[in-house]
Amino acid sequence: MKLTEDLQWRHACKGMNGEKIPQEKVNKILEAINLAPTSLGLQAYKVLVIENQELKETIFKEACPQQPITACSHLLIFASYTQITTKDLDTYFDLIKWKRNPGDEWLGNYRKKVESFMERNYNYFEDWLARQTYIALGIACVAAANEHIDSVPIEGYDKAALDRILKLKERNLASTVMLPLGYKDPEKDWMNNQPKVRKDLNDLIEVIK
Repeated sequence: MKLTEDLQWRHACKGMNGEKIPQEKVNKILEAINLAPTSLGLQAYKVLVIENQELKETIFKEACPQQPITACSHLLIFASYTQITTKDLDTYFDLIKWKRNPGDEWLGNYRKKVESFMERNYNYFEDWLARQTYIALGIACVAAANEHIDSVPIEGYDKAALDRILKLKERNLASTVMLPLGYKDPEKDWMNNQPKVRKDLNDLIEVIK
């Protein structure tokens, strides 16, 4: 029941107060992100955790002039891979071998399956990679709510500017969404104490038997 209560508590926090989040709470959110499901298990993205205030100020001025960017405790940047390289696959399958040791035949067959999927979906592969980060974003929002840490997903930013500031292109990465984490400032967070607006469950859910 606590999960539902935590989700009732959370909202898109529009104003934060700059207070630092205890590191153990941040670590729990990051661990939840690491446990998020991803297609094929590839985890083909990075999560950049920005604490540096000067860098947050630069992002605010050049890419996203929204209050939580500078007033948050930690700014998470979700950045997807722009491609999957042979080296990426080597690293992934070495990890599977180390964790599970399913045998070379299984590893070879599964690698062929992954490579076949990539070839079949080549024309929209970057979009597919970007969508994986939103699964992790959802898990992060839930984990933050569980710790009663405020958050607000942000997509409305200058993607080219942010990628330039963080030198993402040089790393074969592209930003997809940002998530400031912190504590609300009731005077600046106009969403504070607003009733949650959601459809009736019967309007949202359709059961097919």
